[in-house]
Amino acid sequence: MKAYVFPGQGSQFVGMGKDLYDQHDLARQLFQEADDILGFSLSKEMFEGTDESLKQTKVTQPAIFLHSVVMAKVMGDKFQADMVAGHSLGEFSALVANNTLSFQDGLRLVSQRALAMQKACEAEPSTMAAILALDDNVVEDICASIDGVVVAANYNCPGQLVISGSIEAVNAACEKMKEAGARRALVLPVGGAFHSPLMEPARQELEAAIKATHFNTPSCPVYQNVTASAVSDPAEIQKNLVTQLTAPVRWTQSVQAMVKDGATEFVEVGPGKVLQGLVKKIAPEVEAGSAIL
Repeated sequence: MKAYVFPGQGSQFVGMGKDLYDQHDLARQLFQEADDILGFSLSKEMFEGTDESLKQTKVTQPAIFLHSVVMAKVMGDKFQADMVAGHSLGEFSALVANNTLSFQDGLRLVSQRALAMQKACEAEPSTMAAILALDDNVVEDICASIDGVVVAANYNCPGQLVISGSIEAVNAACEKMKEAGARRALVLPVGGAFHSPLMEPARQELEAAIKATHFNTPSCPVYQNVTASAVSDPAEIQKNLVTQLTAPVRWTQSVQAMVKDGATEFVEVGPGKVLQGLVKKIAPEVEAGSAIL
């Protein structure tokens, strides 16, 4: 069985999607439509922007979404998914790929999500840190022992977990992680504490937008970040998508569940190769690679 996976924030690069734009009429049409919907030239930012401008959450998220979705659409009949999943933002790309959301609705939600998250980041300075070579339960226990907001945010693969919270609490947790034997406890260059309780204002804002959007029955199950299990019910998908902003991304558990349910091949659709690298660490027995157009 084939699983298609879609990357999240951090996979962007200047020039992303230009090859698709140059080679495919459908890609040009979708890039133009995206620029019209957003009211600014996202394609120009993607093709000719700077690393700095692409790092802005309000640009990054729609850019990665657009690249991933255009790639899936251009694949046409070659896109044969038995199941899909996306890492954080990538869940929206996955939901367009399996026909739960229209391209237009998906892009609008991603743009609203990005703006709401940026606003939440500006309201309260916060950060994230990568913790390497510690067991998940040790990381969770240390987070629970710190005063202030710090939680496990991204379960990326065994031995790689990202924590998220207020700057003071994350720094204090990093010190304790090192004392507990972490190989690295590295504060990340991100705008704020994604997938933590500090995203609550963004969650409330996004909830209204998601509730006002039509969700179809998907063409195949999506393994959602919040549950790390197969979901096909549109109402449940909606609910999990709202919860996702303040809940951890259970990527390790999602990949394990997909393998348990029969996935033997993982195909990454979108910029970069981050997810196939994680899949190989989580489930070395399966095939993992990039989408071939």
